[in-house]
Amino acid sequence: MKRVGFIAAVAATVLVFGLQQDVGAAPATPNSAETYKDLKLFGDVFNLARSDFVEPVKDETLIEGAINGMLTSLDPHSNYLNAKNFDDMKVQTRGEFGGLGIEVSMENGLVKVVSPIDDTPAARAGLRPGDLITQLNGQSIQGMTLPEAVEKMRGPVNSEVTLTIKRKGRDPFDVKLVRANIKIQSVHSHLEDGDVAYIRISSFTEQSDVGLAKAMKALKQKANNKLIGVVLDLRNNPGGLLDQAVAVSDAFLDHGEIVSTRGRRPEDAQRYDAHPGDIANGLPLVVLINGGSASASEIVSGALKDHHRAILMGTRSFGKGSVQTIIPMPGHGAMRLTTARYYTPSGRSIQAKGIEPDIIVEPAKIELPKPKAGAEKASAKPAEKKPELTEEGATDPAVFGAADDYQLARAVDMLRGIALFSGRMVN
Repeated sequence: MKRVGFIAAVAATVLVFGLQQDVGAAPATPNSAETYKDLKLFGDVFNLARSDFVEPVKDETLIEGAINGMLTSLDPHSNYLNAKNFDDMKVQTRGEFGGLGIEVSMENGLVKVVSPIDDTPAARAGLRPGDLITQLNGQSIQGMTLPEAVEKMRGPVNSEVTLTIKRKGRDPFDVKLVRANIKIQSVHSHLEDGDVAYIRISSFTEQSDVGLAKAMKALKQKANNKLIGVVLDLRNNPGGLLDQAVAVSDAFLDHGEIVSTRGRRPEDAQRYDAHPGDIANGLPLVVLINGGSASASEIVSGALKDHHRAILMGTRSFGKGSVQTIIPMPGHGAMRLTTARYYTPSGRSIQAKGIEPDIIVEPAKIELPKPKAGAEKASAKPAEKKPELTEEGATDPAVFGAADDYQLARAVDMLRGIALFSGRMVN
């Protein structure tokens, strides 16, 4: 049986992932008189809605709505994809799609931002993990399913959409976004101070493992093979393909379990293991995470933490640890159903708990201090930058990897400390 894995939250561009596999018929279960009575009730309601609703309604619309209602009542991650949305999902896992560039889920009837994607309209507009979208172009989200809300956020490139945002600590406000063609380059990298490899993975698409390998090779060459450590940045990474999460974890691990999945039936449990070979040759590794790090990024950070291969730094991750199986429905679309949960190598469930960093570093903004009145203007030494904590939980994606990235600066300090200590031990 061919199996291809997907994991993440639903995107506002219908970027929908789950653990995809070919699924046969479910095992038969005994039918009861109560079940037949309930199905008769469904048929009665369907006929009344079709014949007596104030406006004519297509049978297909009623049936799709009923199916979606059944699935969404189970949990926020299960739903029905019609043929169009299913086709969109298959295209978008290749890393290019149209929309706002925002990963979302559903919470208490509102659309919740999991993470904006780097260098997209959503990221440039300053949307943050945890933001709640309450209205679209003035229309309330309440009463919409997640696919319906997602569909309304999509549209022609260069067209505008206004989101009403509810954010902790301030009054609701409007954000106007211009839709764009989203092309995800999932891996970005550069050298920090000439000897620290900085590699950011913004989402797990089909080429993330290849991008990681290329980035690592290029940075080693630029540093003349004198790297002292690696920073792997998974902040605001909402997830993506399961096989890519496994491959990225495997790249830094020599052996052992990476992740396991456990479902309703014990025989359906799966385990993914690492193979010999460490792309960083044992160099110290710091992984940056935050509340926008979900699903696939939690698999990677959890595996590297449990194997003591990396120091995790930042804030607690999102806590999306359930497996969604995409089951194609011949002649229609597909259903997405939560069928299992992810477990780290130590046996911890990620779902609703997230991954705790080893060292908590809140996001901060680095600013030059204002000169005091009467202070000497001439100075041989430039003023040191002073960090100021931002609002609780706030993270500006624009600073990831930039000179004023406070969390990255602390990660580099950590690696320099490890290198200094190791050097003294050798001497």
